[in-house]
Amino acid sequence: MPSERLVVMNGPLEGQGFAVEGALTIGRSPENKIHLDDLQVSRKHAIVEQGPKGTVIRDLGSGNGTFIDNRRILESRLTHGVVIRIGQHDLMFESDAPAQTPGYTDNSLSDSGVRFQSGPQQPVAANDAASLSATFFDAPVSASTSEQLIEVQNRLKAVYAANQSISIERNLSKLFEKVLDQIFNLVPAHNGVIILKDRMKASGKSTAIMRKEHAELDGLVTEYVRSGTGTAEVTISSSIVRRALEYKEAVLTQDAAADAELEASASIITENIASAMCVPLIYQNEPLGVIYLDTRGTRNAFVHSDLELVCAIAGPAATSISNAQYIKKLDRAYHETLIVLANAIELRDHYTVGHNWRVAKYSVEIARELGWPEEKLKEVEMGCVLHDVGKVAVDDAVLRKPGKLTEEEYAQMKIHPERGADLMQDSEFLRPLIPYCLYHHERPDGRGYPYGLKGMDIPIEGRLVGVADCWDALTSNRPYRKGMDIEKAISIMEEGIGTQFDPECCNAFLRCFRAGRINEILQNYHETDEKSIVCPFCSTNIRIPEGAAVGEKFGCKVCHRNVRLLQMENGPYYGELQAESGGERISGSSLPVHEMNS
Repeated sequence: MPSERLVVMNGPLEGQGFAVEGALTIGRSPENKIHLDDLQVSRKHAIVEQGPKGTVIRDLGSGNGTFIDNRRILESRLTHGVVIRIGQHDLMFESDAPAQTPGYTDNSLSDSGVRFQSGPQQPVAANDAASLSATFFDAPVSASTSEQLIEVQNRLKAVYAANQSISIERNLSKLFEKVLDQIFNLVPAHNGVIILKDRMKASGKSTAIMRKEHAELDGLVTEYVRSGTGTAEVTISSSIVRRALEYKEAVLTQDAAADAELEASASIITENIASAMCVPLIYQNEPLGVIYLDTRGTRNAFVHSDLELVCAIAGPAATSISNAQYIKKLDRAYHETLIVLANAIELRDHYTVGHNWRVAKYSVEIARELGWPEEKLKEVEMGCVLHDVGKVAVDDAVLRKPGKLTEEEYAQMKIHPERGADLMQDSEFLRPLIPYCLYHHERPDGRGYPYGLKGMDIPIEGRLVGVADCWDALTSNRPYRKGMDIEKAISIMEEGIGTQFDPECCNAFLRCFRAGRINEILQNYHETDEKSIVCPFCSTNIRIPEGAAVGEKFGCKVCHRNVRLLQMENGPYYGELQAESGGERISGSSLPVHEMNS
């Protein structure tokens, strides 16, 4: 491996060099090898990795992006002297590696390890995909031997089995994998790629970034890559993909390097592409994208019957992809509807703005620590977002009272779990979320409500939320007091094991805390990587402006008061209300009874 390093060019780490040896992570979290203390930098922002084809930087889904030459990238190969911008920091890549081989001067990669390269834009020999799909099912006119008929029968059985397997899958990621698995079982391909038009937004990923000379392929998303060659990326001919998409044709190149119409484009020569196929995914006569397959170093690997076979799979695959996209769209609409409901709750109970989202994130971490499956984690998040939905039935005078509640007021507050369960009872989609709402104030010692259940009689969903709910009540800022010191709050949680808190869930929470997975959630704005604080006056979540430093003032867009950004010793940010004449601190009292049970 060549000697390589990243040198920080500005900020507190200016002049420091960090060796790139295998993989080097960059982000705001101290666990990264390059720790950038910058609000514009995500906790896990980017990673630089060495591979067989060079050193690559990959953005890890950051909120503010990773830039090279003022261009936002998802993934890019690094060459000596390249300057990377992350947040307010510039980092220069230094390497003693030799210059790249001709044909690889393009540093831009797609988001899934696929590179588009184009040669002369000559027409490509191809067949109409719809016609090939039809002829595949025709019996040979002159089938004179039983062997020929048996071969046709076996091919039909294989395609039928493949389409049966594909048609029952509704998860997009698994569907892409399954499509290529079935094709690889039937044709001798080395590499396979599924590419969709970006307008479909099939996986929520951003468009593959390409250079200007490849602008005709902009608007495509590489959804899935399967490589049997062990390469870090798959380089494919843009002319093949373009032909399949524009003309809805199935392309077959049996000897790509010798194909006169391809004129041996750079990608074919450099990557040793010997045979290639590209078939459009057509749904209701419109191409959704393509399936691309190739072999490396094996000429004439594909025959015409292979192209027919892939076309026969591509038609049903396109239908399944379209159906899975629609289901994903419905799931997103369901998720967004729950967000609206949760926001409506917080509009009524503005003392606890952000509470539902933080409880959801804490609960997901606890459930993950307990080993719950991914599908269950999605239910946990939604159940926790709505765990306080019954508060819509509580009078404003009680809900917004900053001081201690009377017995009568406390009795009214205690109805919210049952009212929430009643609200969700008649919805088939919401019914699985009822346990998170109904039982989150029950306690192992039987002193909780609404039923006074004890120990294991409390459903696990309620026991889990009860831990996360109380933690947020203890540590969150309110207009009338600051959140409790973290260590004191941890002490309260430990003391409550077995009485107020379920031992299994609380111990899982404590493990998450000690692993640093809880502090990362404190006061993060829901569903984004942006930091936020709670307004000390109206309790609205305020996103911290980009680049804001501790001590700076900015305004709340709801109450229009000025807030000064401060930071606790353990890391979380909070706001201090500023009077026009100077600093007027909102400090406060001990936690009211109804906050302990929020």
